[in-house]
Amino acid sequence: MPRLEDVADVAGVSHQTVSRVVNNHPNVSKATREKVEAAIAELGYRRNTAARSLVTRRSQTIGVLASELAQYGPANTLLGVEQAARDAGYFVSIAALREVSRDAILDAVSHFMDQAVDGIVVLVPHSDTLLALDEMELSVPVVAVGSLGNSNVSGAMVDQRQGARLAVEHLIGLGHRQIGHVSGPPDWTDAGERAEGWREALGEAGLPDGLLAEGDWSAGSGYDIGRRLAAKRNATAVFVGNDQMALGLLRAFAEAGVRVPDDVSVVGFDDQPESGYFTPPLTTVRQDFEELGRRCMDIMLKEIEAGAGVSYTVVTPELVLRASTAPPAAAG
Repeated sequence: MPRLEDVADVAGVSHQTVSRVVNNHPNVSKATREKVEAAIAELGYRRNTAARSLVTRRSQTIGVLASELAQYGPANTLLGVEQAARDAGYFVSIAALREVSRDAILDAVSHFMDQAVDGIVVLVPHSDTLLALDEMELSVPVVAVGSLGNSNVSGAMVDQRQGARLAVEHLIGLGHRQIGHVSGPPDWTDAGERAEGWREALGEAGLPDGLLAEGDWSAGSGYDIGRRLAAKRNATAVFVGNDQMALGLLRAFAEAGVRVPDDVSVVGFDDQPESGYFTPPLTTVRQDFEELGRRCMDIMLKEIEAGAGVSYTVVTPELVLRASTAPPAAAG
């Protein structure tokens, strides 16, 4: 296998310069970097991570503990974290939980520690996750995604409550006064935050918050709830906790002859790629999962490389306006 010194000979530079290029050091000119990268490609050089680990006492590996990866939010958060880790020169070791329990979380974290990971990212969107982590005295940084963390664990999250407020305030601004909410499962942190944002926005406008139905994130649950709402006709607008449930809701309304947005306005959450192709195209709240992943890794690297203390970061969501919302019929 070609060595770092071989790359240096072909590129006509010192082995220290090759090391700087391999480790993304900023103090390398563009011309020199291109010359070294060409030599690396020519020789097929690969960095000896085992030798590097002996020198740095780091594995260059981040453990990612995740659950519910069939759902759009957790899956795309994982992709954002993985991409950011790779950009920073770290590998990712993933442990996906089949069930979320204290014992499963502790077992997975112990497995990561046996692998000598440099840090752990936790993508388990349940309120009891931090309680389980607090039982362990970990010697590596931990970042909980979807949470503000606590005194022992850093946090990185999208402001779910603010996203819900954006959706509801948009509907209020259109003139709606009877605004329902289809929430996700109550044991999910994101679902609880979105429901609280809905309540806050309604409360500040002096509007009632009695129209609440709990779904399970699936289009099927949105469809069932949509059939009930269509029969009652007691809401002029509905804020739905994710786009999948909104899809089911739209199907139920269409079957019942409830026109969107003429009779009822609908807002989703997530901005899945298909949302712009629903019938009608869905107004929704966009989460920037790539930015969340970058912010998460920024915190992680500061703790690993600079010994920074526990901190948190919050990503602001964005309302995406499409054709599923309009003023209520009575308002013209």
